[in-house]
Amino acid sequence: MTSVDQNQRRRRGTGLIALDTARAFAGYTLFAPLTGGGEVHLIDLYGTEVHTWKLPYRAGRHARMLGDGSLAHNGVLPDQEALFPMWHKYRGGVLGVYAPDGTPLREHRDPLQHHDAHHLEGGGILYTAVEALTGTDAEGVRGGVAGSEARGGTVWADTIVEVDADGTEVWSWRAFEHLDRDAYALHPDYAREHWPLINSVAPLADGNVLASLRSSSAVIVISRDTGDVLWRTDPGTVSQQHHPTELGDGNFLVFDNGVFRPGHDVPYSRVIEIDRTTKEVVWEYHDPAKESFFAPFMGSAQRLPNGNTLVTDSPAGRLFEVTADGLVVWEYVVPYFGGYEESEVRGLFPAEPNAVFRSYRYAAEELPWLEAGR
Repeated sequence: MTSVDQNQRRRRGTGLIALDTARAFAGYTLFAPLTGGGEVHLIDLYGTEVHTWKLPYRAGRHARMLGDGSLAHNGVLPDQEALFPMWHKYRGGVLGVYAPDGTPLREHRDPLQHHDAHHLEGGGILYTAVEALTGTDAEGVRGGVAGSEARGGTVWADTIVEVDADGTEVWSWRAFEHLDRDAYALHPDYAREHWPLINSVAPLADGNVLASLRSSSAVIVISRDTGDVLWRTDPGTVSQQHHPTELGDGNFLVFDNGVFRPGHDVPYSRVIEIDRTTKEVVWEYHDPAKESFFAPFMGSAQRLPNGNTLVTDSPAGRLFEVTADGLVVWEYVVPYFGGYEESEVRGLFPAEPNAVFRSYRYAAEELPWLEAGR
């Protein structure tokens, strides 16, 4: 008797699901499975593997290509203590750059790094980390579930750090110093172990810093000069969002997860473009059957040169491309499944996921080393 695979994502099918060659942006898609043990995959439009990196650390979120053809990869630093159970789910700690053959070129380590690390072209890195708040400092954080702090009543608060190519800190920012406790309170259903959970950070064209505060449902712009918040989304615009990026006209593209979205009884995810001046949503994609596209955590979106948008439905390992009119023209489901190594995470996520944090599409001319070897 043939047994039924109890993993419904794997059971539904993997690999290339759909392709409209006339409308999809030609190129290669990069992704790093979160339980892949250090493998990073590059596939063509047909879902064929064209290159694989086998790195010594499993993905501490994601990888992306740099302008010189090297791979920036955020890996999980081995043998670290869990600051709280979810810490092993999204921590990193090894911020490395690798040649196409996997040779390490440089590496920076910070055991308090988590979620995002934006490798700069000059060799520096802008990344998110945490610091411990205790006593009255921890009590001053608003919102969240009472009594859900980390060990010893600790609230781990976010910091943003920039280091140069030598690993020397050149700039830093502390949520504890610059965020108003009431304006950026935790959602009442969130644990108080981590505030405000910055899951994305990136430099802007004007030199300031763009950040996503998941558990406060806010996207903000931070002044590099003063650390002040210069801009934020209006309350209710985004809900537990991820991966804001700056577009060529200054607008922001955001993966809006939709958890606890005000005024909606059915949760759904969407990708939106926000006008930086008016704060209005000027473009939006959601599935025609809204409930069929819902990523309660993680997710990313990349605006492509032809105007399409590459979307990463992270928990489902589903990568897809949509046109400006909202038509799906490419879809691929990651076929690599596996369990988390750490017992704390396995207890929270016992199934074998095929999750990826982000994916990126690159044109052939951005990968000359790949084309030269074909």
